[in-house]
Amino acid sequence: MKNLTTWVLTGLLTLAAHAVWADEGKEKETVENFRNAGTGNLIDDAYGYAVFPSIGKGGIGIGGAYGKGAVYVKGKRVGLTSMSQVSYGLQLGGQAYSQIIFFKDDRAYNDFSSGNFEFGAQASAVALTAGASAQTSTTGSGSASSGTDKRLNTVTEEQFDERSGMAVFTIAKGGLMYEATISGQKFKYEAL
Repeated sequence: MKNLTTWVLTGLLTLAAHAVWADEGKEKETVENFRNAGTGNLIDDAYGYAVFPSIGKGGIGIGGAYGKGAVYVKGKRVGLTSMSQVSYGLQLGGQAYSQIIFFKDDRAYNDFSSGNFEFGAQASAVALTAGASAQTSTTGSGSASSGTDKRLNTVTEEQFDERSGMAVFTIAKGGLMYEATISGQKFKYEAL
């Protein structure tokens, strides 16, 4: 059984890594997908953001995720970043998704770009649908998020975490995974 689990996990992570490498360099397209999903005001007004065109995630009990992206400040590409995650617990499947992390101010950006940043256990993301406004809460309950302004189809600044000064959004690209968390995500940053 242990060999089967190792074989399946290796296969899922290989597929996830393939999805990551296939999308390298598609930051602008991904940013436009998030803009169309309702985060345009944050793209335009936030201090900066980190965008990951594709993060591959897979697991059976033990899981992992990996993705590469770019960091922008005031619309200018200032760095490269990578994300890795190891998780344990109830999880099954594989998934590819895009992710964007907004920085409310220079403090949040400096925390992220300090070298090795990690989201804590309470971190959560808002799942968006490509081409539609945010309609999922941070708890994943499926109800409209309190930070969503339905009249304008935009996500408001209420989504920023008060402690970190960051707001995280994802758009599923494919696959199915029973587990969805950003806690434990570790980021490396390299200035250009």
